[in-house]
Amino acid sequence: MTKLITIRKANGNWTVRAGGAVLGESANALELSEGQHDPVIYFPREDIAMAFLDQTDHSTVCANKGAAAYFTIVTKSRTIPNAGWSYEAPSEDAARIKGYIAFATSELVAVERI
Repeated sequence: MTKLITIRKANGNWTVRAGGAVLGESANALELSEGQHDPVIYFPREDIAMAFLDQTDHSTVCANKGAAAYFTIVTKSRTIPNAGWSYEAPSEDAARIKGYIAFATSELVAVERI
């Protein structure tokens, strides 16, 4: 059986910004590739200002990664519902992303290599 998930250290330094605030910057981010989907950058929790995030009741289940918990970003200028997610108990193939958070990029949230 071919693995559908590939996780590797993301090259360089990465930042996530929302509502005019820098939520985090990391040299230890991971890049997760899954099938034909675009790669997703996952940030270690210790590199994210968790004070900007409120966990929500929303959740989803991915057959390849497991159950995802979601976070709303709350900044001084706006609230962005369910903009981040984390796998608290990921599948064996995705075990490296435990303790990491990814963000949905949009005109409100930017994830960039700096």
